[in-house]
Amino acid sequence: MEEVLRELPQKANEKHNENKKFFVKLRKKPPKNLDYIMQELHKEEFKRTDCLTCANCCKTTGPLFTNADVERIAKSFRMKPQKFIETYLRVDEENDFVLQQTPCTFLGTDNYCSIYDVRPKACREFPHTDRKKFQQISNLTLKNVAICPAAYNIVEEMKKLIK
Repeated sequence: MEEVLRELPQKANEKHNENKKFFVKLRKKPPKNLDYIMQELHKEEFKRTDCLTCANCCKTTGPLFTNADVERIAKSFRMKPQKFIETYLRVDEENDFVLQQTPCTFLGTDNYCSIYDVRPKACREFPHTDRKKFQQISNLTLKNVAICPAAYNIVEEMKKLIK
């Protein structure tokens, strides 16, 4: 997995323009069954991919924390939401709550998440490749293929299926 992660940014960069053109076309005229295609590709890829061998998303980026995420996680820590924010989060340039640091504070050395059961929505849904109206998140997907080997593989398969 280490070699895959080392090569991933370069591979994603090489495919960036191709992917960008593909997503522009996809946004203009998405196939009627795109949601189904993406859910199938996502399901098949995650039969082969074990996030615990990778955790690159947790090591290199941080999720956005919604107010609901803050409330839920703070409650699990038996702390006030404001104290949770002060301890773990900061407000970014887009006025969103994000982690103060990467890798994620809640990621263990074994790649397990210590708050898995109450993790943020962004973590639960990552890499967002099975999301409805997938064509609407192409900018996010372009970023995620450089972070997540599964997202990279899903996009490559998708390009083969959707001409």
